[in-house]
Amino acid sequence: MAVTKLNDAGLRRHRVGLVRWAAAAIAMLLAVPLAALPSGAQADDDGDATPTLISAGPVTLTILHNNDGESKLLPDSESGFPGVARFVAAMRELQAAAADTGPVVTLTSGDNFLASLELGVSLDRDGPMYDSVALSGIYDAMALGNHDFDFGPDVTARFIEGFDPPIPFLSANIDVSAEPALAALAERGLVAPSTVIETGGERIGVIGAVTPWLPNISSPRKVVVSAVLPAVQAEADRLTADGVDKIILVSHLQDVREEEALVVGLTGVDVIIAGGGDDLLANPGDTCQPDEKPVGPYPTWVDDAAGSRVPVVTAPGGYRCIGKLEVTFDADGNVTAAVGASIGIALDRDPDATVQSDVVEPLTAEVALVGSTALGTSDVDLEGRKLVLRTQSTNVGSLMADALRVRGAHLAPGFGVAAPQVAVTNGGGLRNDSVIGAGTVSVGTTWDIAPFNNVLVTAEVPRATLAELLERALSVLPRATGQFPHVSGMTVVYDPNGAGQGIDRDGDCALIEPAGTRLREVTLDDGTLIVTGGEVVPGDPVALATLDFLANGGDCYPLDDLSFTRLGVTYQQALADYIAEDLDGMISAEQYPVDGGNRVMALASEEAPEDGDYMLYTVQPGDFLWKIAAAHLGHGARWPLIFEANEGREQAYGGALTDPDVILVGWVLRIPLVG
Repeated sequence: MAVTKLNDAGLRRHRVGLVRWAAAAIAMLLAVPLAALPSGAQADDDGDATPTLISAGPVTLTILHNNDGESKLLPDSESGFPGVARFVAAMRELQAAAADTGPVVTLTSGDNFLASLELGVSLDRDGPMYDSVALSGIYDAMALGNHDFDFGPDVTARFIEGFDPPIPFLSANIDVSAEPALAALAERGLVAPSTVIETGGERIGVIGAVTPWLPNISSPRKVVVSAVLPAVQAEADRLTADGVDKIILVSHLQDVREEEALVVGLTGVDVIIAGGGDDLLANPGDTCQPDEKPVGPYPTWVDDAAGSRVPVVTAPGGYRCIGKLEVTFDADGNVTAAVGASIGIALDRDPDATVQSDVVEPLTAEVALVGSTALGTSDVDLEGRKLVLRTQSTNVGSLMADALRVRGAHLAPGFGVAAPQVAVTNGGGLRNDSVIGAGTVSVGTTWDIAPFNNVLVTAEVPRATLAELLERALSVLPRATGQFPHVSGMTVVYDPNGAGQGIDRDGDCALIEPAGTRLREVTLDDGTLIVTGGEVVPGDPVALATLDFLANGGDCYPLDDLSFTRLGVTYQQALADYIAEDLDGMISAEQYPVDGGNRVMALASEEAPEDGDYMLYTVQPGDFLWKIAAAHLGHGARWPLIFEANEGREQAYGGALTDPDVILVGWVLRIPLVG
């Protein structure tokens, strides 16, 4: 049901701010302090708090936005996260300054919380989640992202219900009617396709959208997801027919390029705020992540289906940045200009006092208490960076896969099922995104690695299904995606030059051309061949341990037609128990080398001259430029020669070498022939 007005009595407390601007010599003064409430006012059905609409000519709207907060509530200066209290303080300052010049709205485009130790503590407390408390009174509307459904729709509803004052959460391409908690919120207008915000005499339409892959990458249960373009277009047409001529889309499509592609088919949407990709759009002098190379300018302009230019913006997540976009509309609601900046949150600025006392201080104490419990020690650095985990074997991935298989073997007899022979987990489920230094491994460490509510499951899987799973999991290499497999109980060999399997990315995971020819060999630890020469060897099914998320078809793993048995522990608990009990508290470099034991290996290309000046080398798991230079140029210090020979050179399967610290498995590098 389309909702454009919120009729809950509590919405009359929605912060309207101190707005001062001129139109035909009329000034408006609203009595509620900006520092306490959101920047725009929702329309009330009884009219008690509705501003008089007085726009009669060109107007400049300030849009303040962020995305992907992902429960980074606590400051972590070493990792570059300022914490939510500093973010809120900066946002309030920007809102106050913007309100002095004209209408302003504050929006976010999804992934408002994320599984972590911080969220686990938050979920265990009575009352509203800490994320809800921290963000209350800041936004006019929020989009729903995929991570907002990771713990199921009931937790999504709890997050929404925790806001005081309440605000709408938006997505035009979902139907929540089969989920009672969300359906009740929809009846109140708090879950809706769109809303209308009235601010500074202007009616601003805001539409939400979420990735159609939501059922494959999260846990929305009975929430029905539809295609993005028709849903957004229908909502834009409805708002336009209602007289709204300034429309913003807050969307969570996982990559700003997806939003840019969406614009081409749309009409009537004036501004798009993207989310989910952690992409940096910035201009020279912008303070958001100034040492990083932006993927485009802020804003990036794209022509829509009618030929109108649409500004697209987004920002890195984790409360590190705020986007400020000033959009000028003519009297007919057409965008005539848009300028702005991506603003970084200083790590040493003063925090918001209320958020600091109500959220940061109690959460810090609770996290320290839970996370400090020691499980054991590692004598090797544990490689858990996202780019590495999603392209090659690492010891963090192998450790988790072993935990699923071994703990599954302990638990399976109690459920009357076969002990798993192998395990597969996905790189996207491993979230610490850092190298964990050798030393103490605590309960907090396992939460950092395995924060989701994924449950250990097992089933006997036909060999052909296991082969199909691995083919899909390897299909998009060398791109770094969460479907990359980490395995236990077997080794996998693939050909990076083979065709990656085609999968329909509209959300149903149907196979399309090509069929996929990358998987070459699968061998169990006892020597049993499952796949050889790319062909499945006939034989008995294989007992597989994995996560319920993947068993339900997450990341398009082809398992949702099988019947899995839940073994009663989360993957975080399985990991903690495996370290403490099965490894006796010791993670050794011998058992868990940084490359994870090369359990998933790429076939090496034959090295051959190219133009007489180079030989070719295919990047293998565990490679880095120093290592390659040491092997082929006589000394690791010669790595700049390899970098210079390959910088910016487009790879056959996407991407190019631009950062000497980031090379992907399967890339073919030119190695200079030197004497």
